[in-house]
Amino acid sequence: MNSSLSSSHSWDSIVVGGGSAGLSAALMLGRARRRVLVVDAGSPRNRFAAHMHAVLGNDGTPPSALLAKGRAELAEYDVAFVDDAVARVQDADAGLLVTLAGGRVESARSLIVATGITDVLPDIPGLAERWGASVLHCPYCHGWEVRDRRLGVLATSPPALHQARMVRQWADRVVLFSAGLGVVGAADERRLRARGVEIVPDAVVEVLGEGDQVSGARLEGGRVIELDALFTAGAPLPRDGFLADLALARSELPGGLGSFLAVDQSGRTSHPRIWAAGNVVNPMVNVPIAMGAGAMVGAAVNGALVEEDFDLAVAEVDRATGVGAR
Repeated sequence: MNSSLSSSHSWDSIVVGGGSAGLSAALMLGRARRRVLVVDAGSPRNRFAAHMHAVLGNDGTPPSALLAKGRAELAEYDVAFVDDAVARVQDADAGLLVTLAGGRVESARSLIVATGITDVLPDIPGLAERWGASVLHCPYCHGWEVRDRRLGVLATSPPALHQARMVRQWADRVVLFSAGLGVVGAADERRLRARGVEIVPDAVVEVLGEGDQVSGARLEGGRVIELDALFTAGAPLPRDGFLADLALARSELPGGLGSFLAVDQSGRTSHPRIWAAGNVVNPMVNVPIAMGAGAMVGAAVNGALVEEDFDLAVAEVDRATGVGAR
């Protein structure tokens, strides 16, 4: 039985997003005897990858397997699931109203946003089809698997210079396709060339290969550079449009990464009943960090609800004894 005070709200917390951050938050709240609803649209960011890496205890595990295991663990606690997306969030009396895309309306005392991001990829034929297989983003996640091979880095923004320097750690044959940056500064060019990184200023017009495996990049003018894998970064688009009515505070991330929800150290947004964790707050977060952030937010939400439970209890006693009327 749930140990929190009864209220007019169906749920102590609604978690939007059933990825690693959302499930971790739900686990903490479920173990705290909170009534939790997880709303999951079934589209985690890493669904394109066959395996996760650099995840302690789960290195090489398929992302879907980790989430399935998490759901199974949550079955032991007071956590419910609905396969849907959230369309709108509104303020309500001492809580929130959450309207799902399918029309269902739920009420909650708190909301955790763990919806992640969409990687908006460069519009280049052959690139999106190989995303997560041999067109890659994170060298920590995939670098070991393509070590010592012919690697390319397709620049889409200034952070690509750092990405190229990073990728060089895993292979000595690295090509930076720099058209997305314009002219590479002399200092940056010197650093890259000092470590043997080739800089190709021509635009990539097609990514070549068989199936999901890259074999090369075709440039303007027809030249083909042979590759075994291509690293790039899509534009990170946070999935938080359903919060638009609340006009929450946002922050601009460095490197031109865009506008994201602003949160404090506990993951709380500018709304006192809404927290956020994972890629929806920071596109650089990987699975282990997202899991930790979700756990932290789950604990923070329970802590806030604990204090509210005591506030409600004191108010109820005051009403019963007439203290408030004196």
